[in-house]
Amino acid sequence: MKTAPPTNRSQIIGFSVLTASLTAGYGVLFTLVGDYRDLYGISETTIGWIIGGGFIVEFLALILIAPIGDRGHARSILWAGVSLNIVGLLVMGLGGTALTLMVGRLIAGLATGAAQPVIRRIVILQAPDDVGRNLGILMSAAIFGFAIGPAISAILAEPFGLAAPFVVVAAIGAIAMLVVAFTIDVPEEAADTPTQPRLAVDLLVHRALIGALCYGAAAYAMIGSFDVLWDVVHEDLNTPTWLANIGISLFALPLIVLAPIGGRLAQSIGPFRIGGLGMLVAAGFMTSYGLLATGTSIVVVSLFHALADGFTIASTGVAVAITAPADRQAGAQGLLGAAQALTAGLIAPLTGSVYQHQGRFPAYAMTSLIMVVLVAVGVVMAWPVIRNPGRGAIGAPN
Repeated sequence: MKTAPPTNRSQIIGFSVLTASLTAGYGVLFTLVGDYRDLYGISETTIGWIIGGGFIVEFLALILIAPIGDRGHARSILWAGVSLNIVGLLVMGLGGTALTLMVGRLIAGLATGAAQPVIRRIVILQAPDDVGRNLGILMSAAIFGFAIGPAISAILAEPFGLAAPFVVVAAIGAIAMLVVAFTIDVPEEAADTPTQPRLAVDLLVHRALIGALCYGAAAYAMIGSFDVLWDVVHEDLNTPTWLANIGISLFALPLIVLAPIGGRLAQSIGPFRIGGLGMLVAAGFMTSYGLLATGTSIVVVSLFHALADGFTIASTGVAVAITAPADRQAGAQGLLGAAQALTAGLIAPLTGSVYQHQGRFPAYAMTSLIMVVLVAVGVVMAWPVIRNPGRGAIGAPN
């Protein structure tokens, strides 16, 4: 495989901006679904399908499109993905019905699934000795993008309508894409393996990689459930809209600040150890959300949840990086995203349905149980690396 030039500060900043642009629109949707429910009569189950449908399409893109980034088409996939994300945002914003929300969400999910693994591939291969920090920075950017969405919604939705936040985020994404396109050199080298499989499913022969995917699935079981329930729970508990919106931004702040630190910690101590502990703690917090009596108490407890996640959330990407071959990083990161998107896509409508028919505690408790089971399976599959984290190295699958 050709050697790429080292990743410099401007490249990391540029890729971080693009990553944030891919997640900001979802942050807007996340905080407006309760308003769409009340304004257009969309049920919680339908909201679950809107959220989950985007994850399912993202899953397909991660499986079918992401591996192409390992075969010399990284730049094309990146720009196509960012462009499609802008289109999806405009469809969601200018539609205003369950159907247009679904269509826009599907387009945005396709865009994210195509572009994010390519960004990770470039960063991993250009600085393998600093993969923890760099993946942590990208994680921070993704969380920052998601967190800025609620803030934009809080400022624009009430005075200008529900479409305004989507349009503004689309415009920001377009500007970011143009700036990065003209200032950052995106490498598009191909691997010297012409017989490389079109899909990345052959990587599943590595047990430790399967373990990392289980950890990633556990994280996105939490995220899929959290995303469906946050806004509707606060609407039903009569939490002030400003507090619910600011609450999610405050939740994201520790993750933004701590993710690079957590990434370095995962690389030095072992991502499976850090990630497994973090997911078990997160499962406990998820259960607590079903028991707390007020929206204010949920917001307060979520801040402690965010501190725990901040030190551990980047560990899954590091775990995949150290258990996949160097020339298959886009495909491996695509598998991680696929496992995460599929899990979130399945759990989102299920959680919405459980909440609608059974209530808040069963919905959160179900998610916590699924998280614990997935972590347990991951520990079994990755036990040799957990026992001896020194075995993990970029390009040396276990």
